[in-house]
Amino acid sequence: MKEKQLEEFAFELRREIQGEVLIDPISRLLYSTDASIYQITPLGVVYPKSQSDIDIIVELAARHALPILARGSGSSLSGQAVGPAIIVDCSRYLNKIIDMNPEERTATVEPGVVLAVFNRQANAFGMKFGPDPASNDRATFGGMIGNNSTGAHSILYGMTGDHVLELDLVLADGSSMLAHDNSLAKSKQIAKRNSVEGRLYQTVLNIREKYWEDVRVGWPKTWRRSTGYSLHYIWSWSPSKPPRWYDPNLPYPPFNRENLNLAPLIAGSEGTLGVIKSAKVRIVDAPRKTVLAVLSYPSNYAACSDVPQLLSLNPSAIELIPRALIRLAREVPAYARRLGFVKGDPETLLLVEFFGEDASDVNDKIKALSKDAIVVAEPKEQEEIWEVRKVGLGLLMSRPGDWKPIPFVEDIAVPVERLAEFVQAMDDIFADNETTGDYYAHASAGCLHVRPLINLKTNEGTQRLRSIAEAAVVLTQRMDGALSGEHGDGLARSEWLNWVFDKNLVKAFRELKFAADPENVLNPGKKIDAERMDRNLRYGDTYRAEAWETKLDFSSQGGFIGAIEMCNGAGVCRKDDGVMCPTFQVTREENLSTRGRANLLRALISGRLSDESERMEYVKNALDLCIACKGCKAECPSAVDMAKLKSEFLDHYYEMRSRPFKDFVFARIGSMTARMRPIAAVLMPIVNRSVFNGIIRTLLGVHTQRALPEVEPVIRSKQRAVKKKRERALFLPDAYSSVFQPNLLEMLSAIIGQIGCELTAIHISGAGRTLISKGYLSKARNHARAVIGAIRELDPKGELPIIGIEPSEILTLRDEYLDFFPRDEYVKNLAKRAWTIEEFIIRPNVDGDVRIDLLNFDQKPDMGELSDQRQRVLLHGHCYQKAQPPSDDGYPSGVSATVTMLESAGWRVELIDAGCCGMAGSFGYEDEHYEMSMQIAEMSLLPAVREAQDTDQIAAAGFSCRSQIANGTDRDPVHPLQLIDPSS
Repeated sequence: MKEKQLEEFAFELRREIQGEVLIDPISRLLYSTDASIYQITPLGVVYPKSQSDIDIIVELAARHALPILARGSGSSLSGQAVGPAIIVDCSRYLNKIIDMNPEERTATVEPGVVLAVFNRQANAFGMKFGPDPASNDRATFGGMIGNNSTGAHSILYGMTGDHVLELDLVLADGSSMLAHDNSLAKSKQIAKRNSVEGRLYQTVLNIREKYWEDVRVGWPKTWRRSTGYSLHYIWSWSPSKPPRWYDPNLPYPPFNRENLNLAPLIAGSEGTLGVIKSAKVRIVDAPRKTVLAVLSYPSNYAACSDVPQLLSLNPSAIELIPRALIRLAREVPAYARRLGFVKGDPETLLLVEFFGEDASDVNDKIKALSKDAIVVAEPKEQEEIWEVRKVGLGLLMSRPGDWKPIPFVEDIAVPVERLAEFVQAMDDIFADNETTGDYYAHASAGCLHVRPLINLKTNEGTQRLRSIAEAAVVLTQRMDGALSGEHGDGLARSEWLNWVFDKNLVKAFRELKFAADPENVLNPGKKIDAERMDRNLRYGDTYRAEAWETKLDFSSQGGFIGAIEMCNGAGVCRKDDGVMCPTFQVTREENLSTRGRANLLRALISGRLSDESERMEYVKNALDLCIACKGCKAECPSAVDMAKLKSEFLDHYYEMRSRPFKDFVFARIGSMTARMRPIAAVLMPIVNRSVFNGIIRTLLGVHTQRALPEVEPVIRSKQRAVKKKRERALFLPDAYSSVFQPNLLEMLSAIIGQIGCELTAIHISGAGRTLISKGYLSKARNHARAVIGAIRELDPKGELPIIGIEPSEILTLRDEYLDFFPRDEYVKNLAKRAWTIEEFIIRPNVDGDVRIDLLNFDQKPDMGELSDQRQRVLLHGHCYQKAQPPSDDGYPSGVSATVTMLESAGWRVELIDAGCCGMAGSFGYEDEHYEMSMQIAEMSLLPAVREAQDTDQIAAAGFSCRSQIANGTDRDPVHPLQLIDPSS
């Protein structure tokens, strides 16, 4: 491919479409991977903004003889979303729900609509889209149709192709075609046209006439199939059907067998037959009542052997969860707190779900299960269990080191009665290749996701990859199974289609492909004429990576290189809710997702881009908009910690570069403002004068819409009545509460005094959070050493709790201090006794009394019948609180501790459903970040505050969070401490 030809195409395309055209090295790098084991640099990336843009893109690409690859979220596990082509990413702009018609039970969507977003709207009508892949929070309809995806409830709803009614397509030459239900007579008329559409219809009619017997005899004997082309839809036929097909009035497949509909035929074609502009799909009733039962087994074989019997009870889903997944989930905060359904350390779990019209209906079904079954009836608890199951892929990939459970035989589907036999045979294949593997997912449908452990960075590993693949293909043939049950063929399985399908069927595949795409420009190399599956590996035996010596400890992630390579590309960071990743949620730009930043860091250490200086700037620009919220630390199932990686990168980046003056100031904001406090009464009136205020803003790059926090003068503490001292604790001061809001110290003193605790302040302010955030790691480590020394002076035996008001500071003792001093036993002990004030006050003291119960609340409301009459608090949790794992002592931690504290004081607490506030320390104050900061806040936080009632209290533990709320609304938020001060 000549660069000049590509540049001419890009120039012409930019003139013709509304969307964006990118052929720079970074954009191409970011789209060179998906969630698979492959990496291929594309020719460029296009973001169409309208459906007509797609017509132009494909027509112009055909004119320039450039291949096209349509892509959604890039979460494909088989490599179908990467290739040497122009990537057409429909997820950024083509994401509108065009029509929702509950009466007709249909909806029309653009290809970039995310399933979870769609279902939230459909749920308003009591409906949903039937198939539910685990990636539903980022999976797009275009991608699901391309893969013929399904999910946990496939025994009810079958495959995505079973629900595709119409497709508005662009064919390989740029012409349009509406694929929908036609009579055979109408289809024959279309077949006479001298066009790509005409040739496609003619070929399909020929296949219908010539290949029926080949399909009937040679098709996989399972309805759960996403391998090869979906020829069986030409006859509306399947060798079997989902055991609990949801609608007895619909045949399976649910199409008119006397007609011809090419729309479901496109399902599973991976963009090799046409590019989707819009899709009309069938929607179904959402279940009215569900219940989950959790069953334990001594082995995968035992669990799979029990599945046929369990299916006789008419469940809606049966999912397998292995011990490895549970153990790994315990290491990720967002999922660790959802593991209440696990008792002990079972080898294998089966989740058995039942749908029904009401509670009595599902309860009758549950009675037939083992008495040892754990029954989960509450919807919220069920949702948490499903969340753990859905991120199974990422959790299994969170193992540190080069040996990873990788996808390439992960999606074989066999008749369910042979599932246990299949597991036993795969275990033998693993043993023959001197490795092991993990199994999880869809036991009900005979489709377990299988993950062999392999180190692909070695020649031995790539040989093992191919050896296992060949053996698995032979096993699939023997069991009349399908190579893929939902993940598709892509680069991992297309090579094997000649092995598992009869030569006549392969001939039919080729006829179909080249009728629709005679020049082979639509996602070439997939399905037909594929390369070997062990080529184009992201980590092959030639992969090399080098990194600098780090200041933070990354040993638990396999070193700094291993921490970067923890990202497997699954794209959970592309979801539109939760804390991770706020800048991506606002922009939908790939380089601002955790995955995108990890890919750039990996390019940096592996030398995939031109020169090192250029690579450093690319990474710096992407990390500049990472607000280090630690959302990925809590929510990324693969345990990618981008905040930590960012700090380490900034430290290295500035070793040979001068720092901005504002970074110098903001990194030392605590010590600098503390020095100003004694003269604050004189200084602040001067600072607030417009001329001086303007100079300060200019020097620090502070946006004009931001109110600078005021340094409060030193105030004399009021005398408060205190109880007899029963225990002692240390207090970590911080600039935010000590300098900008010293009234919090007054309240802390009053509360601590009332519970009989003697509080001693550490003479050093803060834990060094701002130094860490700005990448001053050497100085931050020195500061940490001084803090530890000061604590050790006051508490040489390491027995006293250390409490703090500002979450970002006190929680640094639990996080980064362990990274600075990983082998220091005193620091390890220190981390275990560092508490936010909320966590401290809801725990028992040395006498066993819960501390908050020792406070006197004069007007504490009744917690029972009058609970709804309590005054409401809308609480916004600090991101670092949200990133905290469950505590070892069984008491709430993080945001849950704040909720518990406020409820114990008599408040009715509602958590604001929002991620990060967007302020993130100095980030939101800085000129270049202000707009982004406000966009993040406007996603949900600020609208929720504006909609609050006047009588509601607005609370947030973080100073930045309170500043953002005050800046963006007319409300004055308080620290939760202010709501439990009995003297206030």
